[in-house]
Amino acid sequence: MNFAYKTSVIAVATALALTACSFAPSGEPPVMPSPTHYGAQAQPSKTVVADGVAQQFDIGSTAVPQWWRLYRSDALDALVDEGLRNSPTLAATQRTLSAAQEELRGQIGSSTLPSVDAAAQVERARSPVVPGIGPSEVRYNFFAGQIQTHYTFDLFGATRYANAAATDRVNVQAYELEAARRALAANIVGTAINVAALDRQIALTERLVAVASETANEDQQRYALGSISHVQALNSTQEADSIAASLPALHQQRATAVHALAVLMGRTPDNAPTVPDLDSMALPDHVPVVVPSELLRSRPDIQAADAAVKAASADVGAATAQLFPSLSLTASMGRGGFSWPAMLSGAGGLWAIGAGLSQPLFHGGALFAQRRASIDTCDATVLHYKSTVLSAFQDVADSLAALDNDAQTLASAERAAQAAHAAFDETASRARLGSLPSTAQHASEQRFLNAQLGAVRAGSQRMSDTAALFQAMGELPDDQLHVTSRE
Repeated sequence: MNFAYKTSVIAVATALALTACSFAPSGEPPVMPSPTHYGAQAQPSKTVVADGVAQQFDIGSTAVPQWWRLYRSDALDALVDEGLRNSPTLAATQRTLSAAQEELRGQIGSSTLPSVDAAAQVERARSPVVPGIGPSEVRYNFFAGQIQTHYTFDLFGATRYANAAATDRVNVQAYELEAARRALAANIVGTAINVAALDRQIALTERLVAVASETANEDQQRYALGSISHVQALNSTQEADSIAASLPALHQQRATAVHALAVLMGRTPDNAPTVPDLDSMALPDHVPVVVPSELLRSRPDIQAADAAVKAASADVGAATAQLFPSLSLTASMGRGGFSWPAMLSGAGGLWAIGAGLSQPLFHGGALFAQRRASIDTCDATVLHYKSTVLSAFQDVADSLAALDNDAQTLASAERAAQAAHAAFDETASRARLGSLPSTAQHASEQRFLNAQLGAVRAGSQRMSDTAALFQAMGELPDDQLHVTSRE
């Protein structure tokens, strides 16, 4: 190793020691913009009235912890509670977090406190002697007992930074657990709404199939009497079969959704739960809109990215501290001898004390490469934090826009259904009086049923998007889940 390299190592180490801030970045996440509103256009204070509800956007309010209870359905609450209690995926994440917390406690204890060990030795030995002098061999016993201690002084913070990085990584797992819990609740609510909407669509489609079949049968009879063309009769049959072909797809969607719901709740698909009716779930009329600066605290994914930045920053400090000297102290005390009386006598005392100082001089550039790698990793986590925040803003903006558009879509669908209902009532009355054929009544009823299907889809989409907005707003973190003390 040449003198110039040693000089450069010492110079760099000295410069880093004199510049405290160079050991590690601050660990604070970058300052993100705080827009006045999330979307390209400012969100309205409330939506239009649809299904009798104009949802109010409570701007500046806090996130709602158990937001699914705002649907005011005991059956839906029971589904979510059971899922949060019995989901194996969520339980596995919780166990993984508990294991990480225990490992962290062990790491902090072993690295910040002296290690003390007790050792005992009992030995029976044989040693040869010089030929011709005395016996040909010597056999003896040896007894020893010692208490040994070891401690490494954290002169430049290598241990402190390593423990801080480990602490923040445990916090990342804690926030990920919270994100998984909220995602599970949102999936259960969304799936339950989907199943309830499919039940309603299946019922309406079954009626559509019945009406279309009646129309096809009547047209076949009219064709046989010569009052309509064969093409018209075939068209009626084709329409009835096309509507009937859509019914198995709806049943399959429902079966898939019910099976997924059962698994989310920790059940087997054959033990799927009973899903509440769509009418038993009330649409929340007030939804929170957390301001962007508060969203950074309420979203667990952003909090996890924040903790990852802190962990990566501490890694830089640990890698930097590895360039500096390490001082350790060892001591031992005990007793020993070739017999029990000798061991227990005053002459059997044993003790040792020592100190070791180590300064890295040449590691093939590994220590500097590790430090540069930790800096690059830290920069990457900062960029990931920015990306996570921007995605969260987009998530909220999309959800707000969806609720506004859902309300308008549902209002239009309701008006269409009301008009179709009125037309059907009038057509049915005229058909009963004999002024219109029954096929006209069937056609009017089909239009009414299709309009109802559109209203059901729009209404369920509005309920699902409301759940998505509650999920997007996050929740103020529970500090009991996280290790907040950083050495």
